[in-house]
Amino acid sequence: MNPLLVITGGTKGIGRAVIEKFMSEGFDIITCARSDKQLESLRQEMEQRFPGKNLFYQTADLSLRQDQDSFLQFIVSKNQPVAVLVNNTGVFMPGQIHNEAEGVLEKTMETNLYSAYHLTRGVLADMIPNQQGHIFTLCSTASIMAYPNGGSYCISKFALLGMTKVLREELKSYNIRVTAILPGATFTDSWQGTELPEERFMGADDIAESIWSAYRLSPRAVVEEILIRPQLGDLD
Repeated sequence: MNPLLVITGGTKGIGRAVIEKFMSEGFDIITCARSDKQLESLRQEMEQRFPGKNLFYQTADLSLRQDQDSFLQFIVSKNQPVAVLVNNTGVFMPGQIHNEAEGVLEKTMETNLYSAYHLTRGVLADMIPNQQGHIFTLCSTASIMAYPNGGSYCISKFALLGMTKVLREELKSYNIRVTAILPGATFTDSWQGTELPEERFMGADDIAESIWSAYRLSPRAVVEEILIRPQLGDLD
C-alpha cells in the first residue's frame, strides 16, 4: 500500500505542485476542489504520469461545513492511513477592515481557518491512535505581518498560524509533527494579470519542495515553521 497524502485545493498552484512532488515520491493522493472537471483532468494526468499511484478526489466547497464533513467521510471510506495532511484551501478578498463588504470576514474565516480546523480534527481521529503523521498548514507572510489591503485575509492567516502553534504543542507526545508554511508572493492563478515579471515571484514548486524536505526529516526532528520569500523580498 502506498503512503497517503490528503491535500485540499489540489487543482492549481501550490496544491498541484505538492501533488506532483509527492506522487513522484510514491504517494497516493486524496484531494478536493470546487471544479469536478478540473479534478478529473488532474486525476487523469497524474495517474498517467505516475503509474501505480492513485489520485482520489471529491468535489467540495470547503467554506461549507457540510462539504467539510462529506470530504472527511470520503477520506475515511478509502480505509487507508493518512501519512500527511496539507491544509491548503484558501481565499483572498482584498480590502480593509473598515470598508470591506459585509460577509467577507465570515467567508474568509470559514474557508481559510474553519476548514483546516475541522479537517485536521477529523484526520487526527486516526493519526493519534497510530501515533504518526505530519500536518502542514499553508499560512502566509500575512500570518506575521499585517498590510493595509489585507483586511480579513490577514486576520484569518494570523489565526491559522495560531492554530498551528497550538496543534504543535498538543501533538508532541503523539509523535505527530506539525509544520506551518509561511510563503510570500508565489506565482499562482491569484496573481494572473499582474504586470510584474514571473521571475519576481517564487514558484509553486519551491513551496512543494520545502514541504517535502520538512517531511523527509527523521521522526526525531520537526521543522515548526518555514518562512520563505522571493529572493528580492516581499512585494509592495
